[in-house]
Amino acid sequence: MTVDYENAARELTEARESGKPCPPLRGRLVPDGDIDSAYLVQQAQVRQWLRRGHRRVGAKIGLTSAAVQESLGVYQPDFGVLTEDTAVPDGGEVPPGRLLQPRVEAEIAFVLGADLPDERITTADLIRAVDHLLPAIEIVDSRIAGWDITIVDTIADNASSGLFVLGTTPRRLADVDLRLAGMVLEQGGDPVSVGAAAACLGNPLHALAWLARTLARSGDPLRAGDVVLSGALGPLVPVTPGAAYEARISGLGSVRTCFAKEVEQ
Repeated sequence: MTVDYENAARELTEARESGKPCPPLRGRLVPDGDIDSAYLVQQAQVRQWLRRGHRRVGAKIGLTSAAVQESLGVYQPDFGVLTEDTAVPDGGEVPPGRLLQPRVEAEIAFVLGADLPDERITTADLIRAVDHLLPAIEIVDSRIAGWDITIVDTIADNASSGLFVLGTTPRRLADVDLRLAGMVLEQGGDPVSVGAAAACLGNPLHALAWLARTLARSGDPLRAGDVVLSGALGPLVPVTPGAAYEARISGLGSVRTCFAKEVEQ
């Protein structure tokens, strides 16, 4: 199968802009299981966004849960790109129609203070490079109808990235026990997801190390100032229109967002 990367990227972009999900790409526009081609589709999308004037501000790591990996038949994380237009301020409202089929998950955000250009990175290199941590909510979304995805579909679709919300309580890495940091995600004050940072590849630093090595190997390394979302600390939750969500992460504080009610036709 000859892959038309630009056409596949356009189909995903059209789904995003029209609010109408598209069929899965696997076996149709991208060979099933062809991860390299899926990343090329993702890169084609990113080029479209940059041509429109958007700014790349970091990256997100996905598939950091062993259970989620097993469900998709893969044994590695994936990643997507964050751009400035997908950032929502702490406490901000997501307008109706902005996303197709959103879900929320609590994460830890790493904000880098140094470049990570060498794939032979050590844990000490990572610790030196992290300027601070923030609590975060990632609002994942899929342009694929019914979330009918495999690894190929989600990678091509920018790792099912939607929006992200960063808290405003920066913490130094040395002040937080990342592996044991507990998380509760509440909807209107009621817990809807609980977990711990250990659910993210055993420690979110392991996820950051994987991404840093992967991007350095590709020639497009993480840079100072980048925001990196670690991957989910607990089960993701489908969004209820009109609901408010708050994530509390021990040692990091909290972050919140809400979703406007759907407009009646």
